[in-house]
Amino acid sequence: MPGGKERELRRRINSIGSTKKITRAMELIAATRVVKAMQRANAARPYARLITGVIEDLAAGGAEADHPLLRQRAQVRNVGFIVITGDRGLAGAYNSSVIRAAERQLMGHVSEGKGYSLCCVGRKSAGYFRFRNYRIADAAAGFSDNPSYDDARRIAETVSGWFLSEAVDQVELIYTEFVSMGTQRVVVRRFLPLVDTEMMAQQGSGTDRGSSFEFEPSPQAVLEALLPRYTEARLYGALLDAAASEHASRQRAMKAATDNAEELITKLSRAMNQARQDAITTEIMEIVGGAEALGGDSRGEAESQPDALSAGVQAPVAAAAGSHPV
Repeated sequence: MPGGKERELRRRINSIGSTKKITRAMELIAATRVVKAMQRANAARPYARLITGVIEDLAAGGAEADHPLLRQRAQVRNVGFIVITGDRGLAGAYNSSVIRAAERQLMGHVSEGKGYSLCCVGRKSAGYFRFRNYRIADAAAGFSDNPSYDDARRIAETVSGWFLSEAVDQVELIYTEFVSMGTQRVVVRRFLPLVDTEMMAQQGSGTDRGSSFEFEPSPQAVLEALLPRYTEARLYGALLDAAASEHASRQRAMKAATDNAEELITKLSRAMNQARQDAITTEIMEIVGGAEALGGDSRGEAESQPDALSAGVQAPVAAAAGSHPV
């Protein structure tokens, strides 16, 4: 029968083995999903580049729009934050890194006497800020690993409504940018107000494409119609980057967990083998000790048998001598 320590170690090994199967399965699932997320992010980039290029062409062609999304406020009293995290954990430091950056940015503005409005995308950010009694103006969840353009449109409309109603004077976007499978970084970027037409014209001044197009009904009208779509495209790109970053972070975290489980199983197996050897050695010592004890008893019995035999012979001789006195 195995000893108590050996049984305990075997139970731990079985438990860690079960956990290892789960982490390995999650690693493979994340590896599959990150490829799809990368493909979606890459497929959305041409649209974002094209709409940005059209706006630069319009600005370079002399279009001047007085759209509310372009207006710079003389004084920033309230700041809006779009914080993009995941709906689930087990992704390493993915969620905590974004939350720390957002909280640091928020507290910096609050220390300057500014108000804030939070738009939390993902259950992790909403749960964190709600638990710490931050004011959450809007929250969206359930699509962090597979966002759609409709999700981006709804969030962009909500946040643009804050800016247009002057509830906030500036909006910052905080998310994880996907660079490669091994590199993702947390970025804080201004979302609203958008870059003004003068800067757009400077960005598009390298080409003279704007002068070769005719816009109907007018360049100004086309520019004003494209600006809301531009905000949606920017937010959609951020959501796709965040989704790819989440899957990549989860794959790395689950691989590390699987490797740690294998290492721990190896160590526990060695300890269990040592415990088994100790138990076997103890049993052998007990058997040898018992055999020696039995051998000592048998020798004692053999030595006592001649004494008993001589005593039995002497007794009749003494009786005979007593019955025939000389």
